[in-house]
Amino acid sequence: MPTQIKKTLGILAIAGVEPYKVKRDEEYMGKAQRDHFTKILNAWRIQLRQEVDRTVDHMKDEASNFPDPIDRATQEEEFSLELRARDRERKLIKKIEKTLKKIDEDDFGFCDSCGVEIGIRRLEARPTAELCIDCKTLAEIKERQIVG
Repeated sequence: MPTQIKKTLGILAIAGVEPYKVKRDEEYMGKAQRDHFTKILNAWRIQLRQEVDRTVDHMKDEASNFPDPIDRATQEEEFSLELRARDRERKLIKKIEKTLKKIDEDDFGFCDSCGVEIGIRRLEARPTAELCIDCKTLAEIKERQIVG
């Protein structure tokens, strides 16, 4: 199974929802679709916040002042890796909250660059997507040219 499909199913599983089934003649990003993505995003945010809480508890419980400098360095490196992961998750939580605000303002699901529909399947794979696949691909090509 391709990685993107596994990720999509993982995000949907967190929220306890099935992939959205578009009904005939249904308006794009109508109430049912917005509710679907709100549920996904809220569940994802809750899961990330629980991870943050677990990390804090783990670091409090495991914090030791080891007399051996190698043990102390190992623990500090472990904590450093956890904190970097939590920092990425903190940024993702902010992005989720920004996306929820866009849903509230009826501005969700459309490309920030060209204005076309991003698409249900892309949004299920990456609910915080702000660009359609074409604009995202173009942005990545430009980014590679700048870096390369």
